[in-house]
Amino acid sequence: MKILLATDGTKYGQAAAEMLRKLAIEKGDEIKIICVVDMAVPLAVDVYGGYMPDTTEIEKAARENACKIVEDTVAQAREWIGDAAISSDVLYGSPESRVVETAEEMGADLIVLGSHGYKSWERLLLGSVSNSVVHHAPCSVLVVRAPAE
Repeated sequence: MKILLATDGTKYGQAAAEMLRKLAIEKGDEIKIICVVDMAVPLAVDVYGGYMPDTTEIEKAARENACKIVEDTVAQAREWIGDAAISSDVLYGSPESRVVETAEEMGADLIVLGSHGYKSWERLLLGSVSNSVVHHAPCSVLVVRAPAE
């Protein structure tokens, strides 16, 4: 079985990662762990001042954070799973499309990702990665909710 785990380092991504423990993963199964860096965040710019902020440092910090998230998640997965082949990648772009594209490229049988549990207004304003993935994925999708606090 080929499993794609998408994580963002939040408690929701961690809940998705911990779901790997509960899956019947066997020797020969493949797991790919990804984190997507989305730099399409609108920045407030003074149109009349002509100032364009330098986003190099922001991008560098986002990239480093994503690499750390992936490294930590891979280390946890190796403890839980053992013999399964685990690979990882840090991707850039829209999380929804990059998760679906990666699943298509690897021929995934299952996508595992967390849900932030947004209500209708939050979903309208912020979007829902898990909802988009469910509707566009080429395979089954397991959306994991974080335990209630």
